[in-house]
This record gives sequence, C-alpha cells and structure tokens, in this order.
Amino acid sequence: MTAEIIDIIHEPQRAISEASRILNDGFPVAIPTETVYGLAADATRADAISRIYETKGRPQFNPLICHVCDIEMAERYAVFDPVSRRLAETFWPGPLTIVLPLKKDSAIHPLATAGLETVGLRCPDGYANELIRAFDRPLAAPSANTSGKISPTAARHVMEDLGDKLQLIVNGGVSPIGVESTIVRVDPETGAILLLRPGGLAAMKIADAAGRDLQRRAGGPAAIIQAPGMLASHYAPGAAVRLNATSVEPGEALIRFGGVSVTGMEKAAIDLDLSPTADLAQAAANLFEYLKRADASGAAKIAVTPIPNEGLGEAINDRLARAAAPRDGEM
Repeated sequence: MTAEIIDIIHEPQRAISEASRILNDGFPVAIPTETVYGLAADATRADAISRIYETKGRPQFNPLICHVCDIEMAERYAVFDPVSRRLAETFWPGPLTIVLPLKKDSAIHPLATAGLETVGLRCPDGYANELIRAFDRPLAAPSANTSGKISPTAARHVMEDLGDKLQLIVNGGVSPIGVESTIVRVDPETGAILLLRPGGLAAMKIADAAGRDLQRRAGGPAAIIQAPGMLASHYAPGAAVRLNATSVEPGEALIRFGGVSVTGMEKAAIDLDLSPTADLAQAAANLFEYLKRADASGAAKIAVTPIPNEGLGEAINDRLARAAAPRDGEM
C-alpha cells in the first residue's frame, strides 16, 4: 500500500470527503496543521486509536492529544474551569493544548487518554478544523511520524516515513509554526497553570492572558506522563545530537542560530542556520526540517549551537534536549 496524496489547494472538497470516508472506516489519515502534520483518527473508537499506535510504533502509556473544532465540541467531552476556558477563548484555534478533566460520560476512548481521567484538547486552525467540523467527532492526532523520530512539517516528510502504512496524506504545504503545540494544565486545587510542554505558543503570552505566571513541571524525565511529548527521548534523528556546541569536528553536521560562527565549521558535513537573523519564530519553523537534513547528510553526530531560552526558544530547546537524550539501552 502506498498513500495517496490529495492537495487541499487544488482539491479542497475531495480532501475533506476522502479523509472523512477513511476516518469513518476506522483508519488514520495524515493531515496538515499549523504546528506539524498529524496522524488523525476517530478519538471515540478503540480500533481507530489502536491503528495510530500500530502505525507509529508508539508506547500506549503515552496519551494522545484530541482535536476539536471549537469550545462547544470540547464541552461535549471535558469540563472547563474558568481559567482554562479563558485560555481557550483567547488562543483557540491555535497551538495551545489544554489538559482538562474528562466528563463522566465522555465518548473519548480510554486508549486515547492512556487511561488517565484527563484529556489534552486542542482546537487547530485551517484544514484540520474544517475536517473535524465535517466529521463531527474529535480526532486523536499525534505527529505523523514513527514514534520518537523527528516530527513532520511537510507532506513529503510523512510520505518518506509512513507512506507505505497509510491510505491518505493530505498536503497542505509546509506547517507555518513548525513545532508542536504548547501544553498546559490548570491545577484543580491551587489554580496554578502548569506548563507541561513548551511549544508553538510562547509561555509569556499565556501568562499575560491568564494574569499569572506559569509553573514549570518538576521531576525531570522521570516525571509522571500527563500529556504527549513528555518522554525523555523524543524527536530523535538517527544521528547523535550534541547541544551547545562551540566547535565542530570534521564530518559532523552543524545546525547554527543567528549567523554565529564556530570553530571548524568549514569541515562540517552540512552547515545549516535555523535563522541567520536570530528570529526564533523562523528557527522554530525550520527546526524539524533542518534536523532531517542534517540526519540525511550521513553524519554520525549533529552539533547544535546555543539557542536563547526565551519565547519560542524554550520550545526549541525542549525538542533539542529530547532529541539529544539517551536512547533505549544508552546511559
């Protein structure tokens, strides 16, 4: 089986109808979102969700984000506290996932939540939103890649990785944000906003809208998994990743930021700059594509220069730290 690609620019109605047909049959479809491409399936069906796990090779203890078309759909399945609702009203549709308590009669299947009593909900923009509205059910949709590998920001990335496992890839061009959504949860006891995963919406914007600072999660890699993207090793290329590099060994791939020069860069296998002008939004949009290009260079190691840990830099550094984390069997 080789996936068919439908372009939403040239065939917008067919992209909706074909995707809906396959989703109704209980199979996943790769779809574009403003963050990264997602592997979407009906969040209310165990068989459909199992096929996401099977396609990705994903651990079933890692929960999936469920996508809705608006707040009204979200309220069918989860309970909003006042702060979470304010955040949804401010940032949806957009790159913000909010972890909420499930309703007792929620139709979202426990396989999508990994058995938790909470669910991470996001309202995406563009084609994904239109598809969910037409389908009229939430879509569980992790990134459309083999679990733990680099997230896809273009249809060709999905085709190269999962093209022989899917019926359909919907092509919506390059994902404009380029990193996954920010994930937050409001503590039901204290009202504190917990940042579970930095992402495409800067934490400072969330803090400004809520009128309070965000708290970073404690516990490091061993912390209890409450949301997607919390595994210690994730977003990993085949090559080893070396962070905060100030020099490059001959044959290493180099990923730079802000036009910085480093010792030995003329001997790098490939030299990529996430943003020569030090624009963090541009760097975030280029991150996964450049990791893929560096990995494809054949280098055994990828050296990455420092990235400012502010705004979207927090999300970039989070992804890079997980890409550089020890893999299974490593210390």
